[in-house]
Amino acid sequence: MSVKIRLSRFGRKRYAYYHIVVADSRAPRDGKFIDRIGSYNPNTNPATIDLNFDKALDWLQKGAQPTDTCRAILSYKGVLLKKHLQQGVQKGAITQEQADAKFNTWAAEKDSKIKAKIDSLRTSERDANKKRVEAESKIREARAEEIAKRNAERAAAEAAAKAEAEAAKAAEAATDAEAAAETEATAEA
Repeated sequence: MSVKIRLSRFGRKRYAYYHIVVADSRAPRDGKFIDRIGSYNPNTNPATIDLNFDKALDWLQKGAQPTDTCRAILSYKGVLLKKHLQQGVQKGAITQEQADAKFNTWAAEKDSKIKAKIDSLRTSERDANKKRVEAESKIREARAEEIAKRNAERAAAEAAAKAEAEAAKAAEAATDAEAAAETEATAEA
């Protein structure tokens, strides 16, 4: 029986996440498995990987063969490096302290790279939000200017209409006064 470390698919259509499982190579993809050693969610940026490091290392040392994707995940988490260093310790090429020191320096570098990526994603997202807010504020200001211009035109039109109405009233009053004066003049004569 050959044992594989592989992914088992879960989730809905076009939004999959995976369990990292140890299974018989003859078992179906989402079928029976021996042990679940973690999960992998490629939908987040960076991808979320939860892995039981010790179980994965133990299964690799027992001879389980990872699939290509699982090999990449195990390499990303450092399981393959730890296995390689442990083989060196077993052969007597390096001591356990040297292996632990190499692994710890690698892990520290990897953590700093991951944190740098997360920080760069956050800053780029923050910058994109600032640009979007600035663009929206410019549009809002342009709309406000347009509305103010329209309101000023309306106010000017209303003022002109009022002035015309008052002028018409004044002209009417003047004609009424002239007519009254003429009627008085004709009445006196």
